[in-house]
Amino acid sequence: MREDQAFWIDARSDRERARGGDSRYAELLRDNIGAFDGVWGDIAPVAFACAAWRVATPPVASPGLVRWHRRILSASCARNGWDGSMIARIGLVSPPPAALTASRAWWRDRGWEGWPEVFGQYVEPAERDLTKIPFVRPVLLVDAPLPLDDLPPAPDGPAEDLPELAHRALVVLVRELNRLIGPMIAQIESPGGSG
Repeated sequence: MREDQAFWIDARSDRERARGGDSRYAELLRDNIGAFDGVWGDIAPVAFACAAWRVATPPVASPGLVRWHRRILSASCARNGWDGSMIARIGLVSPPPAALTASRAWWRDRGWEGWPEVFGQYVEPAERDLTKIPFVRPVLLVDAPLPLDDLPPAPDGPAEDLPELAHRALVVLVRELNRLIGPMIAQIESPGGSG
């Protein structure tokens, strides 16, 4: 992973975690073939790509084949019911908005805390801490369209090339999500970005 990447495919972990072959993801696809019900032979590649994404990310794959920046809390894709296009939904840890940091009047010596971190990862506050300390944890919710241009077509059924087609879909989604979210993370993480 490069520091400027929002998403990446962890091919090394995929190989290392494989039980009986060379890809844990291929095994997960076989074990979760039901995730593709209703997708086979679809004229649009959206539902297939989204099913491939769900199998490659938590909670199905843990750790996921697709990994993401520590600021990303969740990442999913879905078919837009209006026109069949693809939309991504990303939950992103954010610094507090300027309206809150401009004045500390609302703070009132309560000891407000932001996002707790454990080994550099943003986590939810422990229940024990919630009994003593108030937390304000800003999250940006990003909903955005993703282009379909390079997505592979949905196969007619679970054939031998399923892992290859699903992996190609992941490569395209990771690339497009990096284009979408990467600049946001870079801005937040920059010295002037309040992150």
